[in-house]
Amino acid sequence: MRPGRYATNMVLALVSRDWAGLAIALPLAAGGGWCTALGGAWPVPGGLLLGVAALLAAGSLRHLVHVARAGASNPPPGRMVDVGGYRMHLLAEGESATRPAVVWMPGGHAAGQAMHHLHTMLREHTRSILVDRPGSGWSDAGPFPRTTATEAAELLTALERAGEEGPFVFVGHSFGGLLVANAARRRPDLVAGLVLLDPTPPDVITYGPPNPALRQSGPRLFLRSAVRKLFGIHPGTEAESPPAAGARTRADCAAASIFRELTPAGMAGAGWQTMVYDGDLGDLPLLLVAPRDLTGGEQLLDLAADPEEAARVRRFYLTTRERFLSTSTMARRIHTPEGTGHGFPDEVPGFVAETVLTLLSELESNRPAPSS
Repeated sequence: MRPGRYATNMVLALVSRDWAGLAIALPLAAGGGWCTALGGAWPVPGGLLLGVAALLAAGSLRHLVHVARAGASNPPPGRMVDVGGYRMHLLAEGESATRPAVVWMPGGHAAGQAMHHLHTMLREHTRSILVDRPGSGWSDAGPFPRTTATEAAELLTALERAGEEGPFVFVGHSFGGLLVANAARRRPDLVAGLVLLDPTPPDVITYGPPNPALRQSGPRLFLRSAVRKLFGIHPGTEAESPPAAGARTRADCAAASIFRELTPAGMAGAGWQTMVYDGDLGDLPLLLVAPRDLTGGEQLLDLAADPEEAARVRRFYLTTRERFLSTSTMARRIHTPEGTGHGFPDEVPGFVAETVLTLLSELESNRPAPSS
């Protein structure tokens, strides 16, 4: 590992600990006290260091109180499972009977709770499982760097150590779709089927045109957010009750780490371990569920220099998302309702639930529909 990346991982590992603010403030206070004790010209810089240390310590204590309140108000609803020296949170409800259990994976680096509305719809029909990736939700921070390949392996380990019985149907949205496809490639014996909800094609990251959404997910933005929280600067107001679970720094640090991979340079280095190529999934039943157009993505077309470039951008995005169909001989395409965009799991949750239930019924009767 290059020295620069090693240093970055060390910083993220430190900042992901909510007590790190005090660990940073204490050496500054010690240095200020030492300068003050020297006398002569040193008391002035010593006083400045003591002042800075006091501000940082006060902010850090405020953050720790905020985190303690959040923990007391929002205890984990599921189980904490050890995956090798750190824990992941799983919420599993419902009974699978003759159907496979469903495992949900939201987009970005969101906690499993982001798909709780879909979880509640499915738990009446089969076992439904929400998983918090390390750093998100109630899970521990885990080791750095965060990578898609690592998180796919952690997901499978957590399910097995929690005693959940596969094979599973994995349902992933956006970056979550890329992750569960990676997990299926690694352990096809644990996967009964995949439902990919507008999954992120690595080509979009590596070769795509400038995308404001990806810029807003930049690693530096997440790291700055983590540092602000570490010293007591939280989003929202003091009146929030209970404090948001996102007050913890580890969520931002984990996102900052994994989004380093989701850049052209990062994907170039991690592509072989991250991507799922043509034929990698054999004959695994796979549903690719996505809009038929770029509804909600019009800003990408607005950035084009002329109509010809806009047409090329549209063609690029509509074509690259279809590449997941070539990963399995049993893949088929399902279009989302007209007028829906990339966020359709929130826009039409009933449609998503019915799509998953359809695949479950096919698997239950051992009659997967032919590919199309």
